[in-house]
Amino acid sequence: MVVGAGPTGVALALLLSRSGLTVDLVEAGGRTSRRFRGEGLMPSGLEALAAMGFMPLPQAVRQLPLTAWSFHLDGQLLFETAEPMGARQPCTLIDQDSLLRELVAEAGRQPGFRRLQGQAVRELLRRSGRVVGIGLADGTCLEAELVVACDGRDSLLRQKADLALELAPTPLEVLWFRLEAPAAGPLLAWLAGRFVTVVGPAGSYALFPSARGGVQLGWALEPGAHPPPPAAPGGWAELWAGDAPAPLARLLRALPPEAVQGPLRLPVRVGLCPRWHRPGLLLLGDAAHPMSPLRAQGINMALRDALVAARLLVPALRAGETGAIDAALEAVTAARLPEIRRIQRLQEEEARRADLLRRRHRLRHLLARTARWSGPLLARRWLAGQRQLRHGLGPIDGPSDGQGRGPA
Repeated sequence: MVVGAGPTGVALALLLSRSGLTVDLVEAGGRTSRRFRGEGLMPSGLEALAAMGFMPLPQAVRQLPLTAWSFHLDGQLLFETAEPMGARQPCTLIDQDSLLRELVAEAGRQPGFRRLQGQAVRELLRRSGRVVGIGLADGTCLEAELVVACDGRDSLLRQKADLALELAPTPLEVLWFRLEAPAAGPLLAWLAGRFVTVVGPAGSYALFPSARGGVQLGWALEPGAHPPPPAAPGGWAELWAGDAPAPLARLLRALPPEAVQGPLRLPVRVGLCPRWHRPGLLLLGDAAHPMSPLRAQGINMALRDALVAARLLVPALRAGETGAIDAALEAVTAARLPEIRRIQRLQEEEARRADLLRRRHRLRHLLARTARWSGPLLARRWLAGQRQLRHGLGPIDGPSDGQGRGPA
């Protein structure tokens, strides 16, 4: 049984059901759509989807390959690096909702798959110290050999199982905006598929074309900061334009106020459970390791979690022996912890460097003035630090017939 219909839960339910197992996917919400979701698939996430047989991405999944990463300080271009940066495929922006729909649809073609929508979980069922199922809010009890909690960073099942989440210091918070089409059309043309980061006296923000249309913009804040909203219509765009290079500033100032949707405040919580399991229960995805939004690692690590978990769980679940299942839970944790720890550490380092530029006005001004010389040096250093953020710690495999489709 899998609880939670985000990327981890849906991908795992698909992989297990493809392997001939009976799987219930339980989701509290009646639909998977959400206003803001991570859009960035790094090569690590694309590799995981390829192992599931989902590459190339289905046409129904709205997608947009990134063309470059561009960094600006005090209105000056510091450096720009083109995709795919040595990978087989570029980082690709996707509409996560449409990807989830395709994964669920494929799972629905498996005879052992069942989807239970709108079913809020109330409790874990236990017998002789072992988790044996879940109790729903309507009083229904569902039993299973294994419960996999993929119910997000606020995981109720993690709390019910008394599995501790060790929180890291919060590096930032984000105000999230959507700049809607068609008014954002000229801005989309200027972006030309790039992910653009701007740092200046007012702070820092990133903007990029959305696979769902329009532009997404995330403005970084210090934790707990409460900037007053601009009083005048178009005030947000004017704030961003003040730090932007001239062509971008003109486009931002030309946006009509009604094209700016938001902000939505996204508190960032980063943490890690040292232990991901109890007898009969496994945590995966954000339930086990909520990630920083930097470089969109949430969805990429979620897909890799599901792939590794399926590979290790399928033989044990087929055998149906509790000892083998619990040993597989230990193996999943051991296999995934090193990569999660490393990726979170790299995210923390990147956030610290960005915070340094936000705070150190003289350093930022110096780098902007000397961008002709400092830019190439910083670009090489940045590229070196991106390898594992983009690729993870190495290739991973799932249960497969050699084509990512599972046993016949």
